[in-house]
Amino acid sequence: MNKKVCNTLKMIGLFLVGTTLAASAQEDGGVSLEMFTINNTWMMIAAALVFLMHLGFASLESGMTRAKNTVNILFKNTSIIAIGLLTYALCGFNLMYPGFAEGSSGIFGFAGFGIGAEEVGITYNTGYTYWTDFLFQAMFAATAATIVSGAVAERIKLGSFLIFSVIYVGFVYPWLGSWKWGGGWLDAKGFYDFAGSTLVHGVGGWAALAGAILVGPRLGKYISGGVKPIMGHNLPLATIGVFLLWLGWFGFNGGSVLSADPELVSFVLVTTCLAAAAGIVGATLISWIHAKKPDLTMALNGSLAGLVGITAGADVVGIIDSVVIGFVAGLLVYISVVFFDKIKIDDPVGAISVHLVCGIWGTLAVGIFGGSEFSIVTQAIGVVAYGAVAFTSAFIIFFVLKAISGIRVSEEEELIGLDIGEHSQEAYEGFQIFATK
Repeated sequence: MNKKVCNTLKMIGLFLVGTTLAASAQEDGGVSLEMFTINNTWMMIAAALVFLMHLGFASLESGMTRAKNTVNILFKNTSIIAIGLLTYALCGFNLMYPGFAEGSSGIFGFAGFGIGAEEVGITYNTGYTYWTDFLFQAMFAATAATIVSGAVAERIKLGSFLIFSVIYVGFVYPWLGSWKWGGGWLDAKGFYDFAGSTLVHGVGGWAALAGAILVGPRLGKYISGGVKPIMGHNLPLATIGVFLLWLGWFGFNGGSVLSADPELVSFVLVTTCLAAAAGIVGATLISWIHAKKPDLTMALNGSLAGLVGITAGADVVGIIDSVVIGFVAGLLVYISVVFFDKIKIDDPVGAISVHLVCGIWGTLAVGIFGGSEFSIVTQAIGVVAYGAVAFTSAFIIFFVLKAISGIRVSEEEELIGLDIGEHSQEAYEGFQIFATK
């Protein structure tokens, strides 16, 4: 067969495939093949941006803690993305989206182990393929454990943390996610959380609180009735981490539109960025007034506070509302950090304040600013329900691990640093002689 005939047959084949895909896409949601392709491409880009957030978390957490624990923190953050992807493929995706039957209580469902094979088909909905849906949602799954990592940094046993992450990310997070995003009972009640102020950040924040309580504060943090600041070793790295997270939020919130709708995606990105900016202003002002000096770490956490706060309602609140939500989140994150230090709950990076406290605020803010179709009572019911189950589940997992194998490294390992104690490696060559400082 000559080359010309081969090319002709190839063109016919591509035409037939394209026609079939276009028909399939139009059957599912009335979109053309071209629009389906654009939607799917944007969703894959959004998934990549959320993946990039894990580099942001790793940079922020390592920069905000001491140099002697850097390898340990980087190892945890590298492991978490692997745990998130594999457990979500094994069971998490089908726990989160079980396809609740009509008349079901909407509390628990499971569509079976593993993700679909080729017979699932190319189209999933008007926005993207089944595979893109899995990948986008899997990027979210690991975030819950990443939040916990920061709150228990510098003193938790690596093995215990990894076991916790497998259980919490593999089973607890997707189960709770099914209550809203999987069409469960909270979705039926009208609870709203656009991109995860509660479903992702709150669920991670409650676990972070449970872990921080059970693992206890770092050595030397609370002495003589006061609080001794333990400074991060690399604020430039922490700053890079925050900007990576902010960039990643373009995918986190922008991708949660679930299509490339030009008006809604651009609107969501505007409210997201304005809230982050207002969060910086709020946190900077209150910290400057209270501490008499501008605190970079508070400005950084202020931006994250605004981002977490707007995530629940980025698509339904107004422009000015987003500024107010972000500004209040910036105030709250500073107040919360001071509060947790007063009650001696040690959180090296402020993860509980950023993700839990501001996640609660953002979820409730939907009921305040989102319009008459949203109820602050329903939003509060969702916050309480998620808090009760997430905190209890995480507390039980950590408590059992503590009883069986322990969750905290020895005093000697903590003093010399987890890099040497847990890994026999150094992030910075020749650092070991200074490790106890």
